[in-house]
Amino acid sequence: MSCRNPRSFRTRRKSTVINSRQLAFNALQEIEYNQAYTDIALDRVLHHQKISPRDRSLVCQLVYGVVRHKRSLNALIDNLGKKKAQQQPPKLRIILYLGLYQLRYLNQIPDSAAVNTSVELAKVNGLKKLAAVVNGLLRNYIRQTRAFPGRGNLAGVARQVAGKGHSFCDLLKLPSDPIKRLGIVHSFPDWIVETWLQQLSLEETEQLLIWFNQTPAIDLRVNILRTSLAEVEAALQDAGVTISRIPYLPQALRITEGSGAINQLPGYREGWWIVQDSSAQLVTHLLDPQPGETIVDACAAPGGKTTHIAELIGDRGNVGACDRYQKRLRKVKANAERLQLKSIQIQEGDIRYLSQFANQCDRVLLDAPCSGLGTLHKRPDIRWRQTPEKIAELTLLQQELLSTAATWVKPQGILVYATCTINPQENEKVVQSFLDFHPNWSISIPATESIVNNFDISDGWIKVYPHRHHMDGFFMVKLQKTA
Repeated sequence: MSCRNPRSFRTRRKSTVINSRQLAFNALQEIEYNQAYTDIALDRVLHHQKISPRDRSLVCQLVYGVVRHKRSLNALIDNLGKKKAQQQPPKLRIILYLGLYQLRYLNQIPDSAAVNTSVELAKVNGLKKLAAVVNGLLRNYIRQTRAFPGRGNLAGVARQVAGKGHSFCDLLKLPSDPIKRLGIVHSFPDWIVETWLQQLSLEETEQLLIWFNQTPAIDLRVNILRTSLAEVEAALQDAGVTISRIPYLPQALRITEGSGAINQLPGYREGWWIVQDSSAQLVTHLLDPQPGETIVDACAAPGGKTTHIAELIGDRGNVGACDRYQKRLRKVKANAERLQLKSIQIQEGDIRYLSQFANQCDRVLLDAPCSGLGTLHKRPDIRWRQTPEKIAELTLLQQELLSTAATWVKPQGILVYATCTINPQENEKVVQSFLDFHPNWSISIPATESIVNNFDISDGWIKVYPHRHHMDGFFMVKLQKTA
């Protein structure tokens, strides 16, 4: 079987049993060999598969879990096996990932099941001669950790740096350097750990890393032009969905259990709600759009903030939605139509070359392309794909987009700059550079009654830390043109 042909992961021998672990193995091959994104790889292997919702959930849990914890799993293989992880045959390494992930992180999987299914995976995927290696390494892990309860309990690494031990850490043979230590235990590149440590204490950095390794919740934004929060809440509860309200956000509900297929939930077809993280909803409240205004969402796709703007102005005004790619704008249009919003106009094109908005806008929202480091729980690939060099290139684009968007704003108008990252290089430094070169702009402090004042705005901007606020990491600042 060619490891470079994605079709080969889906077209297997008839004798192969297609079960949840096999499907996870197939998806991880696509990710490992073809650099497929996790969600895309899962879509491919799960497409048309007739498996139970429980098995489908396990496939997703295994794939996302392995991608998140790859550095930790590599360290385990390095210390348990005769060969280092990167010296193992690629297919064998993936099977070891799956076995170790189940043993380390999934309390609901018996040790025997984790071992036996991993051995079987080796046998049916052309690695029969290496099945004993899988069995031996996994059982070695069990032997070395059997005396220590608390599988998956990784809290306290910051305290371990001060000298206290931990079975998992001992097994990993961790270095004394706190950056490398945190990076290995929580499975992040050193440079990301260092970025957080420049802003937070050692203890808070660890809390943030733990948060990013949790399975994300699903947040909804209720369309207040079609229904009410209470009505959607009741409809979802009647359908067996466990939900909660989110403090300070008047349109937000969080699904904590029992969602199933999103498009099958009550109110989806009727346009009662849209999936949107809480911190993204906060951005539009900072923008504070008003009825009758001309407002442009400069990087609009897939349309969460665009449609939120339209809702907050009662669908009375002109809301422009810009994006470079027609395919992405189709999502904006589809969301607007499902939510039955009429005030949104689609504009395809790179905003750096759109001149028709110059001095025409009361408010502009620039949710700029960024590293996405505030969404690492939802998009685990990012931690392995992003680099400091790529981010340095991004900041140049962000500065250019911000300068362009500023030309669209009328005197006394508002521009909100936002990113889904908590990296100062893309946030504070971009904004400060803009202000240094644009003396007719300044930071605007939100009105006293604004819900955004429930968040830390002491420096003039809002920085949402996930472990503090239990939502995506975000940065947002409100700027005003003084002349």
